[in-house]
Amino acid sequence: MPPSFPLIRRTVLGAAALTLATLLTAPATAQPLEPIKVRLDWTPWANHAAFHLAQQKGWYRQAGFDVTLEDGNGSVTTVQIIGSNNAFDIGHAALAPLMIARDKGLPVKALAVFLRKNDIGVLVPTDSGITGPAQLKGKKIGYTAGSLEAPFIDAFLAAGKLTKNDVELVNLDASSKASTYAVGRTDAVFSTIPFVLPTTNKARASRAIAFADFGLTMPSFGLLVNESKWASRGEALSRFASVTARTWEYILAGHEDEGIDAIIAERPQARLDKGVLRAQMEALKTFFLVPAGGRVGAPQPQDWEAAVKTLSSVQLIGANRPAAEYYVAGKVNSAAFDKLIDVKKP
Repeated sequence: MPPSFPLIRRTVLGAAALTLATLLTAPATAQPLEPIKVRLDWTPWANHAAFHLAQQKGWYRQAGFDVTLEDGNGSVTTVQIIGSNNAFDIGHAALAPLMIARDKGLPVKALAVFLRKNDIGVLVPTDSGITGPAQLKGKKIGYTAGSLEAPFIDAFLAAGKLTKNDVELVNLDASSKASTYAVGRTDAVFSTIPFVLPTTNKARASRAIAFADFGLTMPSFGLLVNESKWASRGEALSRFASVTARTWEYILAGHEDEGIDAIIAERPQARLDKGVLRAQMEALKTFFLVPAGGRVGAPQPQDWEAAVKTLSSVQLIGANRPAAEYYVAGKVNSAAFDKLIDVKKP
């Protein structure tokens, strides 16, 4: 005897309810995460806070990414790696070396700019009386030939009417030049100001003389992409850059300590000094220069126009390439992740 219609209806509705309950309580079958492999500029320092915090908080995963962060050994090397192979999807580095490399034919472009002010400079002892490049005459100065400061030393010294022949340049490994200066084996050291100053200050009270204060204006740290990688994965890389930019906004809104704690947690083997990282963070904040009413990350055309003038004036790049050819415009949208990342102060 066939079941009555009410029984069939109850059975069907019961099965539907069971199916719905199962869907609501069972783990969601998520879309596969997109792998993003990132080459950083250097070993862990405060400039990496946004990457590690977004990783730790799960914001990258919530945005659909499986992110791998690999430490680097210099911005110049990172630019070369991104431009010459497909081992990485995106790089984080100083962007002036990118402009030089692009002008020489390497297919790289900037996607995001986090530090808009040039952060390269020279550190000198606070009691040295040195206030600019002119007072460096006869001094022994540490630098790294393959690092980001090397292409600009001539121009910086020229602002003080000096040449390399007027100083004693000591080529040191990037990992040892700060400590060499800190113990007094050099009179000064060229490097990234927010990276080196907090470290050396503990052993040798120092002050920084910024290249930017002597006409060398250009964007500093940001994200860069290979043109072929951008052509094939532009949408994903744009989203990754936007999440990272939004994370920086979160950090700068009063969550600096969270960013520092994330670096330490994500790189436990590095035995990082929290005090030094925190001092680096405070120094970094002066280089963001977030435009009034603007957001972190979007390249600003005027910065790149100034950079072309600066670099071409010292023959580091040609003057004929339009500034807009060095970066990808309009692809960083941190506002798209306002709901994902809460930027209220704690």
